[in-house]
Amino acid sequence: MFTGIVEELGAVRSFGEGRLVVGCPLVATDSALGASVAVNGTCLTVVERDGDTLAFDLSGETLDRTALGSVRAGDRVNLERPVTLAARLGGHLVQGHVDGVGRVVGVDRSPDGGATLTVRIPEELETLVVQKGSITIDGISLTVAAIDGPELRIAVIPHTIAVTTLGAAGVGDRVNIEVDMIGRYVARLMERAQT
Repeated sequence: MFTGIVEELGAVRSFGEGRLVVGCPLVATDSALGASVAVNGTCLTVVERDGDTLAFDLSGETLDRTALGSVRAGDRVNLERPVTLAARLGGHLVQGHVDGVGRVVGVDRSPDGGATLTVRIPEELETLVVQKGSITIDGISLTVAAIDGPELRIAVIPHTIAVTTLGAAGVGDRVNIEVDMIGRYVARLMERAQT
């Protein structure tokens, strides 16, 4: 379980044959073999640790359902270690189970260093998103400012731009989307109630 509060921007050292290696001096300090780490919002398992680098194996399922297949050496990725029961929940409850891949269709930078991000999400996720509700984009806990069909507008503060991959976001970028888990459960309960 995660919170969507990015702890570190890791640097992709290599990615090939299903293995992703990320330089991450902070997150690597206490991420042992078998530990979970959210990488761009995808819960992955540490399979190797070498100093300040962690390695993760990505299954075909992960590559099919997330945007991680498009990362390359030199790219930055958002990293978060799992929340502990003693930690504050600064964002919202995030599982690291990506619901779909969205696409950035607009980035409007503001003079204060923030931005308004417009993201088109998969149609099947539309009913699970509410205005002023939480959503996770590439592992970042964000608030939905407005909804226009499959397009969401997200107001991003300068701090988030500075410490996450959203600082380099551009039109056409693929992003991992995880809707608020409460919305998923409510939708499932409503579906079951109708049968």
